[in-house]
Amino acid sequence: MPIRLGPNQYGKAENRVVRVYRDTPRHQIRDLNVSTALRGRFEDAHTSGDQRDVLPTDTQKNTVFAFAKKHGIASPEEFATLLADRFLEAAPAADGARIEVEEYTWDRIPVDGVEHDHAFVRSGQGVRTAVVTVDGRGDDRVVQVVSGISDLVVLKSTGSEFHGFLKDEYTTLPETTDRILATSLVVRWRYDTDAIAQGIDWTKSWDAIRALLLQRFAEIHSLALQQTLHGMGTAVLEQHPEVAEVKFSAPNKHHFLSDLSPFGMENPGEVFYAADRPYGLIEASVVRDEASEPGNAWLGTPGFC
Repeated sequence: MPIRLGPNQYGKAENRVVRVYRDTPRHQIRDLNVSTALRGRFEDAHTSGDQRDVLPTDTQKNTVFAFAKKHGIASPEEFATLLADRFLEAAPAADGARIEVEEYTWDRIPVDGVEHDHAFVRSGQGVRTAVVTVDGRGDDRVVQVVSGISDLVVLKSTGSEFHGFLKDEYTTLPETTDRILATSLVVRWRYDTDAIAQGIDWTKSWDAIRALLLQRFAEIHSLALQQTLHGMGTAVLEQHPEVAEVKFSAPNKHHFLSDLSPFGMENPGEVFYAADRPYGLIEASVVRDEASEPGNAWLGTPGFC
């Protein structure tokens, strides 16, 4: 049977770059984790070890840091697009570039009620993410942008139910009309290609979508985590025409009522133990019917159905 090289890519993973803006006494910080990858005609590197078409991963790393100085970091999406275009220019054998960015946010430390100019504390309210995929060059160039947020831990102490589910001889889970609903959300949304071409204020859009996701999580009376995710995604598509689809990966962080009866105590939904594993994992997509085609937007992005 003939043997051939299958799909492949290469790049430099997790370049940790911190850009400090010192233009004024009040400093600004952008803290990124950048992973780069190139796809294309790199068969010779695999089959014979010929590296003539390979832009070294070390060069990719250097470019990340050089561009952080040369161009600054206006947003993860813009920075990733600049890098993708650069790598396709520098590596003629590459057909596509994929740049994944995580951004860690820092809040200013208050001193006597006033935010300090150059002292910061790491924010713990989710990690901003972006994946930019650029395929082709010139008139054939296609840009796909997937923004998102990970490690967004949310909890509702009531307003959640779970009952009426399928049961068999191994089912022991009791039905409930009042439970804690908690999850560590990973949410990614793909922007419509026409909207990208017209221009998007990436940070304004990201801030608004994050706020809307949190608002809907709080507002929806949940009959299941699936229903909550669908309602959150629907709200994003209804209020943000620039978004083509939203994907969720949501582990159900179970909170079980602690039995205090051996100690002669009642526990009317007040004391719980939080189980870290095993956990239910809910994955779902909400898609606009007339959305643009995703192309390679989701290629290499694990954890979604």
